[in-house]
Amino acid sequence: MTYDFRAFAGRLSQFNSGYCADVPSMELSQEFLENLIHALFPIRKSCAVDEDQIAIELDRSAVKLRELLYSIRKSLDRSPSELVEEFFSRVPAAFEKLACDAATVTQLDPAATCVEEIILCYPGFYAITAYRMAHILYELKVPVLPRIMTEYAHEKTGIDIHPGAQIASPFFIDHGTGVVIGETARIGKEVRIYQGVTLGALSVERSMANTKRHPTIEDHVVIYAGSTILGGDTVIGHHTVVGGNTWITESILPHSVVYRNHRVMVKDRKEFKTPIDFVI
Repeated sequence: MTYDFRAFAGRLSQFNSGYCADVPSMELSQEFLENLIHALFPIRKSCAVDEDQIAIELDRSAVKLRELLYSIRKSLDRSPSELVEEFFSRVPAAFEKLACDAATVTQLDPAATCVEEIILCYPGFYAITAYRMAHILYELKVPVLPRIMTEYAHEKTGIDIHPGAQIASPFFIDHGTGVVIGETARIGKEVRIYQGVTLGALSVERSMANTKRHPTIEDHVVIYAGSTILGGDTVIGHHTVVGGNTWITESILPHSVVYRNHRVMVKDRKEFKTPIDFVI
């Protein structure tokens, strides 16, 4: 090849030096998350549940996290060691939420046979696990790394949860593909959502960075597939059922049922005169 790449390489070097410095390694970030999930739920990688082995895995996760934080130390308001200590002091409480999440799924989903199945097979549970770990780092004001963790889970599961969202426990995402939960969303206890649900913002402007842009979902709410709920002032009252494919931009009172009032027509195909030209 005779093409001289040096000029373009210079431009790439300039761009990456100016905008991509002091960020954690994507590869190490993903390794940290997988290692941590393995420590929390050893059956995802092996059946070894020995206490000493789990302690080793937790220590390995701490080493990886310290390395990640050291690489972005200029962007931190505390030392990497202090942040690692604080992170792992909060992990036990987050784990108890996850244990509650998993137990609740077995109670609500007739397709679930045991907690082990939830841990191994449910993409919603994996996404929630990644979120709960990333949320700790988000609260500790660690830049970029929490987003890398939840975007890795997004890539694996199709479920997009911003680490800044506030999600109580128990929480259940069933099926999950296409779920989007924005940064300032607040979700109460015993909430269940299905695939294709969006908890988003009415508008996206840089000036709104520090305002509540995403809805609040109170306790004991069920949101069925394909529903979109938008706006920071939108509150879905407790014990409400939101039917599939609904579009909501205003608050809903508690104990409501929200649904689309449309009719599904069924006719004998032999008598159906309209040309059949449905496009998928």
